[in-house]
Amino acid sequence: MRKILVLAVFISASFRSVYAQTELSAYGKIDISDLELKECSFEKDANAMVLFDKGDVYFDVEFDIVMERHQRIKIFNKDGKDEANIRIEYNSVNNLEQVFELQAQTINLKDGKPVITKLEKKQQFKEVIDKYSSAMVFTFPDVQPGSVIEFKYSWKTPSFSNFPSWNFQGRLPVRYTELTTAIPDMLNYKTQYRIYKPLYKNKTSAQSRSLGSGSESVGYTVDIKTIALQDVPSLQDEPYMTSRHDNLQSAIFQLSSIRPLGGFLQTGMDTWAKVAGGLAEDEDFGLQFRKKLEGEDILIAKAKAMSNDEQRICFLFDEVRNLMKWNGVDRWYTHDGIAKAWDKKTGNSTEINLILYRLLKQSGVKSVYPMIVSTRSHGKVNIAFPWLYQFNRAVVTIPVDSTRRYVLDASNKYQLYNAIPENLLNSYGLRLDKENKRHDMVDIQEPKTARKSIYINAEIKPEGKLVGMAQLTDFSYYKINALREYKEGEEKYKEYLSGRDNGLKIRDLVMEDADRDSLPLQEKMNFEMELAGSDGDYIYFSPNIFPDYRKSPFLNETRATMIDFGYNNKYIITGMFKVPAGYKTDVLPKPLNMVMPDKSMSFQRILSQDGDLISIRYIVDLKKPIFFADEYPELRQFYKQLIEMLNEQIVLKKS
Repeated sequence: MRKILVLAVFISASFRSVYAQTELSAYGKIDISDLELKECSFEKDANAMVLFDKGDVYFDVEFDIVMERHQRIKIFNKDGKDEANIRIEYNSVNNLEQVFELQAQTINLKDGKPVITKLEKKQQFKEVIDKYSSAMVFTFPDVQPGSVIEFKYSWKTPSFSNFPSWNFQGRLPVRYTELTTAIPDMLNYKTQYRIYKPLYKNKTSAQSRSLGSGSESVGYTVDIKTIALQDVPSLQDEPYMTSRHDNLQSAIFQLSSIRPLGGFLQTGMDTWAKVAGGLAEDEDFGLQFRKKLEGEDILIAKAKAMSNDEQRICFLFDEVRNLMKWNGVDRWYTHDGIAKAWDKKTGNSTEINLILYRLLKQSGVKSVYPMIVSTRSHGKVNIAFPWLYQFNRAVVTIPVDSTRRYVLDASNKYQLYNAIPENLLNSYGLRLDKENKRHDMVDIQEPKTARKSIYINAEIKPEGKLVGMAQLTDFSYYKINALREYKEGEEKYKEYLSGRDNGLKIRDLVMEDADRDSLPLQEKMNFEMELAGSDGDYIYFSPNIFPDYRKSPFLNETRATMIDFGYNNKYIITGMFKVPAGYKTDVLPKPLNMVMPDKSMSFQRILSQDGDLISIRYIVDLKKPIFFADEYPELRQFYKQLIEMLNEQIVLKKS
């Protein structure tokens, strides 16, 4: 129900909250001290900071949701000037969202007084992103180190279920951030707060209102809530972090029920059963399952002729992956429908995977289901918060046994049918069984360990070169990632393999079994490497010549976010190195076995020498994909030692 019955027509005043903006937030009024500010007191290396960001959300006379937002930013130096480029993205399809009443201005301190330069209308641009989205784009005028920029705008939607979320945190440090909501008690929203700092302000109040007059007057209450934080640090991207959505301090609102004035309670999609039921009957999802595809009978007949489901799955996944082109759009629903997408051989991720689902189902594959999921960049699914908009893609899932399942995503050209897509790991999916009117929340994890095995057979030359051959065997995600890198071309891939090290030259690269999902990728090559630091008397080299573990990704002393490697993995280097005539081994690193206290990660190093042959075997074994921020110091220290031990050099001395 878009509006609460016809009573809304009697509303003579908006439901705007009584929240009054403070003097600090008055548009165009600023303290000289903010113009003179030289740095952020709690994040001194910041190039800019948000002085304040305030939002006021209420329901207007048409019962549309309106958000008035006012933000002010301080620019400290020339590197902070990029903050003057603003994009306000919104869902513009069918006017679901509108952005209006935009004002923006730059404030500079000149001769001890604030000077304002306003953004003109002709400097504001509307950019069409795609069929669904647009953006209001502008750049502040006359921005320089020391400037304060501020803008305010209104955002509106007619949809009760589209209540705006609010981020208290961002890429800049925030001195003060505040959200006030004013919600009529006819509407009930479930709120998910992700707040880790103590609240600076947490106030609630209520206002009694009435609609109509006299005997026809109906009373209701507006619930007003203000949440504020101060001195919120910036959230920077960190190695192996999940999406920013997962980590930002924020408030997210979900419509759970509506009670029309004088009417009965109407609940929304407040359980997973309701979400699944709605999906099953949605024209752009569940009703797509019965859409016949042009020429599908030929593929289905070929699949049915195969001896088992494994072969059918592999065949149909390969066909759809190769025939269809992903248009780069992620939605949980179809846009043109699977039949049109099949005809055009292009579609969004859900269209491609529902095509795969239909073909598998029609070919007789047992226990095949569609499943909606959230990609890593979109954010992890909170199973305690039943909400369709947590998802942005559909895939296909097939249980194999009690511990293993296929999760198929044919929109990725490099994805293997027998590896769960890496960008879906460690979250949840909603699996639909429309025929039996059932649904399940699926914990998406990869039980298998991804492996990479490197074999090196090389000869050390007296002039300080390492010459030989290498064979890399890539399983699972290592194979997927190698093929993704290789798509840029062989020469760029050689640069990737060498770690952009000009001293390592790779020749005669051969890739085998790239197109066979059931087999690992074999990479065979010859190489030549200049050994830095070698002179006429000493030769130094490390067997760790490929880039995977040359440097630690964890350099910062502190960490704000969880580490999510995605999957367990094992990395093995085995090598034989021939010592040149006239040289003897001066330093041979000692064998060692290094293990994290919780045994989540280990490193083993084995070295020996027999005559002029040095044999090595290094094994890095990660047995836990997720580490929380409080485990970071221990993980960081382990990685530091790991890289040092992997790169410890063997030293040869001239006899």
